[in-house]
Amino acid sequence: QVQLVESGGGLVQAGDSLRLSCVVSRRTRFSMGWFRQAPGKEREFVAAINTPGDDTAYAASVKGRFTVSRDNTKNTVYLQMNSLKPEDTAVYYCAASAAIMKITTVRDYDFWGQGTQVTVSS
Repeated sequence: QVQLVESGGGLVQAGDSLRLSCVVSRRTRFSMGWFRQAPGKEREFVAAINTPGDDTAYAASVKGRFTVSRDNTKNTVYLQMNSLKPEDTAVYYCAASAAIMKITTVRDYDFWGQGTQVTVSS
């Protein structure tokens, strides 16, 4: 069984930055993604990165503000979030897929973390 543990969430003001981290419990070649879910809304794609870490994808709402990266030596993927807005408030989830290419759809991920809360005040 693969476990994913997110960290780095918190309460910040609009315009601030946060960096989320996600540690994968074992060394495996997963592509990784970040999703978020606000109260009363469906889980939505935020960012994805392929297994080697040289190909990424972003939701239009975060492109230019968020950056996904990974350190395969540490089994860790990151989400750097800059210029945060109140509408970024959500629980952020890390996900892993056995596919090598980047994936943007919820149903194609095999493993999920427990989520970390990000709250952005105006």
